[in-house]
Order: sequence, then structure tokens, then C-alpha cells
Amino acid sequence: MDVTAVRTFVAVVEAEQFQDAAADLSVTPQAVSKRVAALEKELGVQLFTRDARGARPTIDGQAFLPHARAFLRAAERAVASVQPGHRALRVDVIGRQLSLAGLLRGFHRAHPETELDVVTLFDSDTALAAVRDGIIDATFRAVTMPGRQLPRGLDATPVFDEPLHLFTGPDHEFADAPAIRPGQLAGHRIWMPGNMPGTEWAAYYDELAATFGFTIDPVGPDFGIEPLLDTIANSTTLGTFVSEQTPLVWPTGHDLRRIPLKDPTPVYPHSLIRQTANPHPALAALRAHLMAAYPGRPRNGIWTPSWTRPAQSESA
Repeated sequence: MDVTAVRTFVAVVEAEQFQDAAADLSVTPQAVSKRVAALEKELGVQLFTRDARGARPTIDGQAFLPHARAFLRAAERAVASVQPGHRALRVDVIGRQLSLAGLLRGFHRAHPETELDVVTLFDSDTALAAVRDGIIDATFRAVTMPGRQLPRGLDATPVFDEPLHLFTGPDHEFADAPAIRPGQLAGHRIWMPGNMPGTEWAAYYDELAATFGFTIDPVGPDFGIEPLLDTIANSTTLGTFVSEQTPLVWPTGHDLRRIPLKDPTPVYPHSLIRQTANPHPALAALRAHLMAAYPGRPRNGIWTPSWTRPAQSESA
């Protein structure tokens, strides 16, 4: 149904004259007549009777009027929903239980007036395509994977370098260590059943393992965090990695340990990826909020993969 024709119908009802409605709409009376005639043809009814006193809605016109007004209000809301600053900012955080969701919660506390739509997309290719196509406004990812480049028009801003901890049960050989060096893990098996090939985090941990001589064991199935905690708690040899700010809660009897990695500290590098041409004002506010809190990456004392240098967009 043509919104312009419905708006013209309502204008005629309110003005009670085709000519006055034309003046209100800044069109000619002939344009008003054509729009009303087209709407009557579409509906298959006569909407007005016209006489010397003006134009009055027929019974059908009276029945249609409240729905026409509701239709126009819905159209206005639909337009407003996609206007920058009016619709919710859609951001991918990979997982709602991870630290990135905490970053977004911090932004929302600082900007409670900003409406957020938080989504969780699995892999980097899907997330980058969603940003490129305007399905989401931004994603947090480690960029770029070996052999990959950012799609043209996307920008990656480093916003958070997250230190890793070794996560073990109470009988693991490193359970009582205040900290360990990554090189001390050489020859050990790190169990990560969610380390799916082709993901950016698998690429990260593969290079970390190759650098320091341990093995990443992705054998699953991945039943989620609770079964993983149960297995780690009862093992003397298995450990896994968790990031420093990932919130975890486990039964008291598990007595699990989080052991910082140092000299160097492996950090998982998160970047905010967005379209450079995206005009949503809340996206600019989110980027500014994160950059203000990011101290920058230290030159020494940390480890990141060679491919996490500042990403360049494709030239074609």
C-alpha cells in the first residue's frame, strides 16, 4: 500500500477539502485526486463523497480512517528504526560469557541512553561479512588471520589485549605456582575442545603452541564450560587456557587454579571492527570509549602472533 496515498487520504479527511489538503501537502489538487483515486481502486471502495460543502468520508472511508492513521504511525516508526541514533547499535561479542561482553557492559554503564543489540556470531568470516553488509555495526575480533585481509571499507582498531592464564586442577604440577613462563609448558597438552579449525582463535593458539613447544588438543566433543571444569579439576596432566578477565564460577570442591603466564605474557589481541562509513553516532561513542580505556600495546614483555599487526584493507 502506498504510504503517500494513505497520507493524502488522511489529509483530505482532516482538511475536509481536496484543495485545502493539497495546500497542506504542497501539491496540486489534481495530484490529491489522483492519489485518492488510486487508493480507492486498490481498496475497491469509495472513500469520499464530494459536494458543495467539501469532501466527507463514506462509511468505508470512516472504517478505513483509524487503520490508515495506525498505518502511518507504523511507517514512521519503521523509518525511525533505521535512522542513525534511533535504532539499536548491533555489536557481535563472540560469546556472552566472555570478557568482550564485559567491555560492552562497561560502555552501556557509561552511556545508559544507548540502546544495544548484542549478537554472538561464531567465526571471523561470518562476522566480517555481517559488518561489511551492514547486518551488524561492529564486531570484536583478532585480526587478521594468516593469509587474510580485511574486506575493503572496514577498519580495525585495537581496543583490548587480554592476558592468558593457565587453568588447572589442584593436582597439576603447576597448580601451586604463582606464575609460569610459557616455555615451561613445552611438551604439555593443553585441552581446548572449542578450538575449531578455521577460526581466528584456533590460529592464535596454534601459533602460540608452535612458539613455545606445547600441544593444543582440540578433541571433543565440546559440551560447554561445566564439563570442561569437571575434567580439568580431576586431571593431573590436563590444563587449559582462560583469559584473565573471563568470569568463571566453579564448585568449591573443584579447587581449580588460575596461573598467570609471564615472561612473556601471551595476550589475546581484540580489535573493534567497523565500517568506516557507518554513521551511527553510538558506534563512534563506543570506539571513543574503548580507545580511551586502552593503554596501548607494550613493546616488551608480551607475546602476540605475527599476523596481529595493524590490519590493512584490500585495495580492490
